[in-house]
Amino acid sequence: AVNRTDGPTAIVLTRQGLRIPERAPEVTDVARGGYVRVPGEDVVLVATGSEVPLAVAAAALATREGVSIRVVSMPSIEVFDRQDASYRASVLGSDLPVFTIEAGVTRGWLAVAARGGEPIGIDRFGASAPAGVLAEEFGFTPEAVFARIQESLNEAKEHG
Repeated sequence: AVNRTDGPTAIVLTRQGLRIPERAPEVTDVARGGYVRVPGEDVVLVATGSEVPLAVAAAALATREGVSIRVVSMPSIEVFDRQDASYRASVLGSDLPVFTIEAGVTRGWLAVAARGGEPIGIDRFGASAPAGVLAEEFGFTPEAVFARIQESLNEAKEHG
């Protein structure tokens, strides 16, 4: 954002009490718009901002159940889309289901979710409660996210 001279930039902050990640991402990875935060072989789960720790927790839960989830942090879809095809494939894979998670509308993620994956989000407005209550209600817990992924994968196996 500091180095951008060819268009507008927004820096979005949160008031949520998020844990600082154990391993900070490389600046060069962030500058590419998306990067692999946690390696995985079976499924890709793309998140951004405050949803990244949720995706990491869901991936840890999945590992205990024998499913390997690749967590991708994607701070900018637009910047990621400008990367060469080989880099994008190295991040999202070329044959893995891609799910996205956004504690908001899914519209911006529809082009990212692919190959049997789906966007996980909230496509309505008007809920108000403490964050933990809303997370439970709308399925933004590691258990609920992993359950959605398993359900979708099971449906895909049944139909194809």
